[in-house]
Amino acid sequence: MPTHAKIATPPWVLLLGRLGMIPFLAPGVAGWLWPAVAPVAGAALAVYAALILSFLGGARWGAAVTAARIDNRIVSLAMLPSLAGLALLMLPADWRGWQLAGLGGALIVQGLWDMRATTVPAWYAGLRGQLTLAALSGLALGAAVVRT
Repeated sequence: MPTHAKIATPPWVLLLGRLGMIPFLAPGVAGWLWPAVAPVAGAALAVYAALILSFLGGARWGAAVTAARIDNRIVSLAMLPSLAGLALLMLPADWRGWQLAGLGGALIVQGLWDMRATTVPAWYAGLRGQLTLAALSGLALGAAVVRT
């Protein structure tokens, strides 16, 4: 019998996290069903992924600055997701597949970093893992749709 209980994600946080996956999945589905909208869907997906990267960096920054002792290295690194998202958004539209792949890579790196965080609740790593996998699925579908 385990000596520690699994700490569940708060239901409202879990619901909001899962609802936040809709904008990752909907553009690829829309582009697949209606190929004429694929370019706009791909652009919307890229913007949403960059926004989420910025949000995640801000969440990590916020967790770091509320710690008893601020780690300047973490506060500085937490700025990188926003900058990476912006840089990837600046790629030309004909690079959309690569743009979405780069955003997926940035989400993986951020997710791995977040799952190792010590300044977040115990349930956060599991939630981040689930949400990152869903986001990557949406980005992969979006990249496939905009490349066809």
